[in-house]
Amino acid sequence: MKRTIARPTIILALLGMVLSFPMVITPNSAAAEEVQTLQQEIEALKEELADMDARLNKSELHTATDKVSLGVELRTRVDSIRYNKIYYAPLMLRQGFFTPVAMGGLNGATLPQIQQAMMFAAGMAPDEYVAKNDAIFTNRLRLNMNAKLNSNLAFAGRLAMYKVYGDSTGVKTMSGSLNDVALDGNTASLPQGDTLHVERAYFNYKNDLGAVPINLSLGRRPATEGPPLEYGNYSLEGGSPLGTIINWQFDGASFSFGLEDISGIPGAAFKLCYGVGFESDWGNSYSLNGSSYVSDATFGGFIATFYDDDVTSMVLNYAHAWNITDGFAGTVVMPFTPVKNPDGTYSFIPNTGGYISRMEAATNIGDFDLASLLLRTNFSERFADIDFFLAPSWSHTRPSNISRNTFYEMMGQGLVSTADASGQLSSENGYSIYAGILLPMPLDARLGLEYNWGSQYWFNMTGAEDSLIGSKLSTRGQVYEAYYIQPVFSDNFFLKLGGQYYDYEYTGSGNPLGEPVKIKELTAKDTLFPVADTVWNVYLSATIRL
Repeated sequence: MKRTIARPTIILALLGMVLSFPMVITPNSAAAEEVQTLQQEIEALKEELADMDARLNKSELHTATDKVSLGVELRTRVDSIRYNKIYYAPLMLRQGFFTPVAMGGLNGATLPQIQQAMMFAAGMAPDEYVAKNDAIFTNRLRLNMNAKLNSNLAFAGRLAMYKVYGDSTGVKTMSGSLNDVALDGNTASLPQGDTLHVERAYFNYKNDLGAVPINLSLGRRPATEGPPLEYGNYSLEGGSPLGTIINWQFDGASFSFGLEDISGIPGAAFKLCYGVGFESDWGNSYSLNGSSYVSDATFGGFIATFYDDDVTSMVLNYAHAWNITDGFAGTVVMPFTPVKNPDGTYSFIPNTGGYISRMEAATNIGDFDLASLLLRTNFSERFADIDFFLAPSWSHTRPSNISRNTFYEMMGQGLVSTADASGQLSSENGYSIYAGILLPMPLDARLGLEYNWGSQYWFNMTGAEDSLIGSKLSTRGQVYEAYYIQPVFSDNFFLKLGGQYYDYEYTGSGNPLGEPVKIKELTAKDTLFPVADTVWNVYLSATIRL
């Protein structure tokens, strides 16, 4: 591309030519002083023009690069994690799956034989052990992108790398948690290696529909770290849906209406949301052979802001999921692979080589509803600068089928339920409470205290929560957390020291499959994968934002 030379550059060139000619100085002292003064003025003019040229070139560079503005966030963190008690099926039972039927094992057994063995395991106590990691270090890098074409159209996006020190495989070994699987919904939110992932990329189109401002947005949604998680993150609101029920990356759309002007209520707004959780006709073994019996998993809902004056707010988020599947497409290292043979028997193949498996949904297992009401306020007008939030939530599951995944089908498991003797699955209601308070401390620091509780059948979509243990907001039980945030350079560089205590009351937190079992009543049958009872976590992080 041809580059136009700036006017100051031309002037500087002409001045250089003038100064290259020899000056004839006469013995007249007055003339000599006049020439010296002229030379000083020329030098001063050269410096001024050079400075102008530099500023114009910098402006020209900004014009070329400021189409997309970039922001950087890097967090280095260390966690010290201790599982006080983990329940696991006895080694004899686990090895029995790989022992041939002829030798008293289950490899090659029929379903009635396996069910009989599970009845026997239900009378056995599980083993117990303690697990800990004194120091596990992680780096999380985020590149925020923003661009504005005009007052109506803008783009936003975020790339993220999140890794454990010394590991970039991006794939974990399955231990029974959904967080062990590398899924589309958690690639940028849980440690996945040193690769940059597109966490969000979407456009916003704004206009006015009469007296109502509207906003249409399409793309990979800002669906992680929504309210009220910004308190613990020491940031602005990180996402759109409430973090109490949805903390999950997904692709979709939203259409919102600003209702403040026509209602006279500060901050009043209403947003419709839609997303796709699983596309059945792409990349799966059944996608092109015409025999797919798995429908796309989709969801929709709304976010209603009843009031928001930047001090106090009330927001309701509701979502409905259609055709939830028994597994999203993802990768994981399975400890063993169950196979249903043509003759109806089951074989179990140990994965001694640590081979990576690609998972896919086997069937649709039902629908569910989620709802959460978030109340927030700041007491600075009456008391100190204290923030408080409270979020009660509700879930309702409607199971329709037992999973056709070989292992879960063998265990009779469906959506947050297990089939009874007649093969029936039950619909259930779940409940959750999340509350927190932030107190001002010396040196502009903040002390945060949080508590959350989930009932036996509580279920949400928060598997992308930034946690090495598992989403605390999906816990069927309770979690206590305290943290201290110390700014060093405002919110551009700060330190955070915190501690968490997980007290699980039921199994399967965050897992859509299987009837939750009370921890205190566990048997060997319920612990084919490890089950945590209580967990301590102490962490320290340093974050820089530019």
